[in-house]
Amino acid sequence: MTSQQSSTVRLTVAQALVRFLAAQYSERDGREQRLIPGMFGIFGHGNVAGVGQALLQAQVQAEEAGGGHSVTQRPVTDPADGELPYYMARNEQGAVNAAAAFAKTTNRLQALAVTASIGPGSTNMITGAALATTNRLPVLVLPSDIFATRHPDPVLQQLEDPRCLDISVNDAFKPVSRFWDRINRPEQLIPSALAAMRVLADPAETGAVTICLPQDVQAEAYDWPVEFFRKRVWHVARPVPEPAALQRAVEAIRSAKRPLLVAGGGVIYSEASEALRAFASATGIPVADTQAGKGAINWDHECAVGGVGSTGNTAANTLAREADLVIGVGTRYSDFTTASHTIFANPDVRFVNVNVLAFDAAKHAATMVVADAREGLEALGAALGGYEVEAGYTERAQELDAEWQRVVDECYGRDHTPLPAQTEVFGALNELMGERDVVINAAGSMPGDLQCLWRARTPEQYHLEYAFSCMGYEIPAAMGVRMAKGEEGQVVAIVGDGTYQMLPMELATIVAENLKVIVVLLQNHGYASIGALSESRGSQRFGTRYRMRNAATGRLDGEEVPFDLAANAASWGADVLRCDGIAAFRENYAVAAASDRPTVLYIETDLYGPNPPGSAWWDVPVSAVSDLDSTRQASKEYEEEKAAQRPYL
Repeated sequence: MTSQQSSTVRLTVAQALVRFLAAQYSERDGREQRLIPGMFGIFGHGNVAGVGQALLQAQVQAEEAGGGHSVTQRPVTDPADGELPYYMARNEQGAVNAAAAFAKTTNRLQALAVTASIGPGSTNMITGAALATTNRLPVLVLPSDIFATRHPDPVLQQLEDPRCLDISVNDAFKPVSRFWDRINRPEQLIPSALAAMRVLADPAETGAVTICLPQDVQAEAYDWPVEFFRKRVWHVARPVPEPAALQRAVEAIRSAKRPLLVAGGGVIYSEASEALRAFASATGIPVADTQAGKGAINWDHECAVGGVGSTGNTAANTLAREADLVIGVGTRYSDFTTASHTIFANPDVRFVNVNVLAFDAAKHAATMVVADAREGLEALGAALGGYEVEAGYTERAQELDAEWQRVVDECYGRDHTPLPAQTEVFGALNELMGERDVVINAAGSMPGDLQCLWRARTPEQYHLEYAFSCMGYEIPAAMGVRMAKGEEGQVVAIVGDGTYQMLPMELATIVAENLKVIVVLLQNHGYASIGALSESRGSQRFGTRYRMRNAATGRLDGEEVPFDLAANAASWGADVLRCDGIAAFRENYAVAAASDRPTVLYIETDLYGPNPPGSAWWDVPVSAVSDLDSTRQASKEYEEEKAAQRPYL
């Protein structure tokens, strides 16, 4: 055998990709873990004989090498060297959602791959890819593609574009991916795979990474350099502040009278909670949080004031309106965080932003500190050297927070009849769940109530997807979170009847994988959030309630649709406990927590709330002209509220 022969191995493109992925690792702070510990997938003609065959072959080889033990018996986050476990999802979007939740739970140090067949299978993943990229979460998306040879043209499920024969539906992934490539020749996989891993492991650039795999190329053989398959460790950077930028930030903070720190998801991903608590305790600066940042500082810390923005609370929003300096750490300043550019109302307000991504650090004409959140907070704390805000300002923040906590107690224990308000369910969960348990939510009215009310004690306890606010996220996310956490703690997904109907089928995957999750299913026969928004914007809750078509009016305003979501949940194989009121809910939660089976807690709640009092605005335009009195009144109110909106310059 020649040296050239001994330095290569003949594999298909799909086999080479699977073998490559199994050899990739990430490292931060001396802790090393598999970067891609497994793959979700649904097979069709585009990938069943390519990636599907490669995963089967790798599993058989791993079983033979391990004496017949199944690869899935190991923790998802820690497969044996060379293994790439496969997990069969029921819906391609659900698989990507689960992968995003997995990455969020591992603080972006690990990512799952997701493969799908060509055409509808792959395009089903686009929404999930958008969710991952919007939330800055690493997911490796592997859509199958049309034939590179174009011999069968058009192939089944191919989109034909007469302007360009090289376009497929997978080109739609480009705007929602942080990296995108198509492998038309085997050797193209080498630079593409390496570039993909770099982006997945980069905290500033990460998001959905898409590698399109034509179905004929997947099965094509090539002599691969053995070096391609060696173990590679991708070191996750912790950029430190540039000294001059740090000094500018320190000067801005020292000159402020009423600074407010806004903690975003970047604080949690960089595991900077201890640094944040130390910074707040040393300086006395109040700390508000975004949806992604809740739990970065424990709710009962002396400087914590809770959620800020459109779905924030009165305490944080009052301080935000008065602040002359906003210190944003690891936040991208979403529309909700700024209350559509109205909440930071001080005419002299300035911003200091600490962010690993310069794009976010530069927002609102800020003094930029491009740095890892932990490194930035520690450097700021050291450079401020004994700086503290005035005692009166700290006392005011604490008084505002104490007032808000009384509102929380009221919302949690209001004993609303005849059906409970969803806030009562949240109150019971907040009391019953432990520090290592995780609550999951994404869409509807619940994120607003939760950001206002939830008392997060640890960074891991609160898992909200509110960058994309994707209905249907919660059940797949529960699967991804449980896979990342192993057997530790409870994983509780809260879903409304609307979001449940979007993606319930991953309950079957949860059952198949024997994953212990609790799904809290709130039935209120409509879209609570959009219904309330519709009413406030003059559209009279049109099209937001689940009703039968009324033969007399021709509208959807008849009897309630007679579906039984509890029975539907049971049909997927989960245990279902019906809860008649909050007392029964508490009892059944204890049963579900003690069980080793996936369990759905079904409870009916009041569609109309009541919800926590609002304290900020959200820009949702109202029709400028209308024949409806309700719309005309809403339009007048909208113009008055919009007057407070401004750019932060």
